[in-house]
Amino acid sequence: MGEKDDYDRELERLQECVVDLQHRLIEAGRRAVIVFEGRDAAGKDGAIKRLTEYMAPRQTRVVALPKPTERETTQWYFQRYVPHLPAAGETVIFNRSWYNRGGVEPVMGFCTPRQCDAFLDHAPRFEKALTDDGVVLVKLWLDISRAEQARRLEERLEDPLKRFKVSPLDAEAQKRWDAYSAARDRMLAETHTAFAPWTAVITDDKKTARLNVIRLFLRALGDEAARPDPDVCVPGDSVDGRLNA
Repeated sequence: MGEKDDYDRELERLQECVVDLQHRLIEAGRRAVIVFEGRDAAGKDGAIKRLTEYMAPRQTRVVALPKPTERETTQWYFQRYVPHLPAAGETVIFNRSWYNRGGVEPVMGFCTPRQCDAFLDHAPRFEKALTDDGVVLVKLWLDISRAEQARRLEERLEDPLKRFKVSPLDAEAQKRWDAYSAARDRMLAETHTAFAPWTAVITDDKKTARLNVIRLFLRALGDEAARPDPDVCVPGDSVDGRLNA
């Protein structure tokens, strides 16, 4: 059988496991939050689509918040995210999250250095409160090489079906590559905790990355003994454990 057939077969098997797992989560009234972060064009949308394809629509929400309103900029930073947190039996997936303040905002000058410092200090406390209350928090960083990112960003511009993926910030992703790398490294180091660890997934191979994302979800919410290693690492079949500089 060809590689595509192998991928499709494994994807279907994992999606069946997700359906079975979510049924048990709903029955038990467990709450789950999955944070998807990563570089532009790293494949967050595609991974989320495969993960949620057969999940229960009433108990699953994907949250991708727009730019904050003028009023929201005056609130406690985490306030706009709190209303989207799950109730019993629900799984909430953040396609970018409060971690905007650890990456995009400081790099693009949308927050002050002091605001970023405060966020990195407060985020682990916020997440400790969530996990202490029984929320299962899974934090995934999707990483991509500079060359592959450039290729995918160019492909977006040329494909009319990907119009809604094009962002004014896309051009900055390559120009500010080093600044994003530095922000990422600091963010992961300061917000990686035993109760809410980060796991990095190398995404140059989209199919491998999608399978690994689903495996991580299953491991984090299924067998507690099978959690990913608490260090920032690359799971499953992904490349080698090093993030792109």
